[in-house]
Amino acid sequence: MAPLVTCLADQRILVIGDLTLDEYLYGRATRLSREAPVPVLELLRQELILGGAANPARNIVALGGCATQIGVVGSDPEAAQLSALLTASGINPAGLVVSSERPTTRKTRILADEAPRLPQQVARLDRLQRAALNAHEEQQILAALAALVPHHDAVLCSDYQLGLLTPRVVDAVRELCQAHGALFCVDAQGNSHYYQGADLFRCNDREAAAALGLPLRSEAEFVTGLARLRHELHAKLVIVTRGPDGLSIAGAGVPYQHLAAAKASEVYDTTGAGDTFVAVATLALSAGLNALDAAHLANTAAALVVRRYGNAVVSPQELAAALG
Repeated sequence: MAPLVTCLADQRILVIGDLTLDEYLYGRATRLSREAPVPVLELLRQELILGGAANPARNIVALGGCATQIGVVGSDPEAAQLSALLTASGINPAGLVVSSERPTTRKTRILADEAPRLPQQVARLDRLQRAALNAHEEQQILAALAALVPHHDAVLCSDYQLGLLTPRVVDAVRELCQAHGALFCVDAQGNSHYYQGADLFRCNDREAAAALGLPLRSEAEFVTGLARLRHELHAKLVIVTRGPDGLSIAGAGVPYQHLAAAKASEVYDTTGAGDTFVAVATLALSAGLNALDAAHLANTAAALVVRRYGNAVVSPQELAAALG
């Protein structure tokens, strides 16, 4: 399958969703605080990484694709940092909308770092707004979609449940994809009923169980669950990722199958694995690969990123080597 990796290059993907600036603060634990039974960390370094819907865009570019970002940022210093990271990563920020009422979402992770041991997360602090877009912000997003969808091969909705992907926005994505022959791909952490008619609908097993209101434990329950998801969402292809248990897939012309997880030498951090999976699957389907080949490529890519801490990307060379 390694030769298929070259097919991923040059696909034009529009990514829309909730953007996050991921901040990592590394410190050395020097003592226990006198104020409370907690460690005191002396700051060593700070790292800023693209997160949320910017992470699949970052993976798309790393594999040779072209990614354009639509999302909302605040009128704050974090917005400038996020925009600079998008540009540095080769992501087109043409669809960024600045809000005077919402902050740029920032997730701050505080880690104790003492070589040669691996860093350990001590706490996480999120600054975010979960309310849906206001009417003015929504109109700006709709205008960005109308301008950008015609120039892309696929649109990927990356829904982190922070209010950007409203029913009206999702309806516009669907209609514009149909009008311009673009694939309509979805990575949903909730609100699955918004995404009727997707060409690709991906979620994990917990999210699928919540959407169905049913447990997904046995293979028979996954068979029934995916069939119901496909029927209720009118989706062409449904993929439910199952962590260490691999994935389940079913779609038009694709009978239900369970694919085992691609072997990872070690699992260090699962953050962002779903983003990598859906980015690779979207690229592959956009390139015309069949659903099972797309799932195999995405499965292998996800196994590579869990070996690293935080959001990570996969290079074409790494992916080809892992496949071949």
